[in-house]
Amino acid sequence: MYDLIIRGARLSDERLVDIAVQNGRIAAIGSVEGRAHDERDLAGRYYLSAGWIDSHVHCYPKSPIYHDEADAIGVAHGVTTVVDAGSTGADHIDDFYQLTRAAQTQVYALINIARTGIVTQNELADMTQIDGAAVQQAVTRLPDFIVGLKARISSSVVGDNGVQPLVKAKAIQQQSGGLPLMVHIGNNPPNLEQIADLLTSGDIITHCFNGKPNRILTPQGELKAAVKQAMARGVKLDVGHGSASFSFDVARVAIAQGILPDTISSDIYCRNRLAGPVHNLAHVMSKFFTVGMTLPQVIDCVTVNAAAALRLTGKGALKVGYDADLTIFTVKQETRPFIDSEGEQIAGEKHLVPLAAVVAGQWITTEEGVAHDLGI
Repeated sequence: MYDLIIRGARLSDERLVDIAVQNGRIAAIGSVEGRAHDERDLAGRYYLSAGWIDSHVHCYPKSPIYHDEADAIGVAHGVTTVVDAGSTGADHIDDFYQLTRAAQTQVYALINIARTGIVTQNELADMTQIDGAAVQQAVTRLPDFIVGLKARISSSVVGDNGVQPLVKAKAIQQQSGGLPLMVHIGNNPPNLEQIADLLTSGDIITHCFNGKPNRILTPQGELKAAVKQAMARGVKLDVGHGSASFSFDVARVAIAQGILPDTISSDIYCRNRLAGPVHNLAHVMSKFFTVGMTLPQVIDCVTVNAAAALRLTGKGALKVGYDADLTIFTVKQETRPFIDSEGEQIAGEKHLVPLAAVVAGQWITTEEGVAHDLGI
């Protein structure tokens, strides 16, 4: 007997399948025979995907600037896994790890190359903050928690140091076994071209559709040559919406040229969750319907692509033996306003509503699911 069977689940490609779960892992997919201790019949009414992964959040509760609780941004809204993007450095990463062990949401971290993490807005203006040995020691202590490195390379963060913190980050990356490196881009200096030229396969540019002058598009709307070359080397694009880093106009122009994000992430923390424009990952994902992406493309950005980008083994796909992390959701056809970080408002015609999360086989109804009266 299985622990859980979800029947009649609709996938993003509209196929209907059953999913069986045993001991926290996917045990069978397709037309499942047998019974389970817990059975849920979606009857083709609701969609199911691998558990949503938000690959850029801020959920260290003690952060003085960007803080939140993992479950408030995670399972409460259908997200089974979150990856904190540099809230903590070597000084506080152990405390962060301990605080997240009680969460239902699975939490990982990108360690900030600055020892203090984001305690101030300019953590890389002082090069002595960058301690490669401390990063390596933290990675050794917490190999199942730290999945990559984070470097914020924009003028307000690096001060007069230009790309030198990124040069150091790349050296630390090599010394730390080649972990993925996520690089925040924003206002210059340094110019995006200088940043892109230093990036190599597997690195991640976050805030890829920001509307600032130092963006990925030229004034003529073409992809900057240095970014194009970086992408050809295997550099990935992450959305990282946030309070100031997503432009409908940039996304629309880029996607029309086939420049799609590899991952859609929220850059969420308490303020932009409660007051917007982020609210939750589903809200951010829904914005991409308005700029030309399909449901399967959007779902891939928070499942298989996100797992691959951060090397989260056993996650991101509906495969036997993979972790039983699942998201159940619906697509609601109704007009609602969406606002980007530039203040532009668009009337979207449909949006995603997360109804339940399954984490390691445990069913958790979302805030929206409670209000929706699932009947399952």
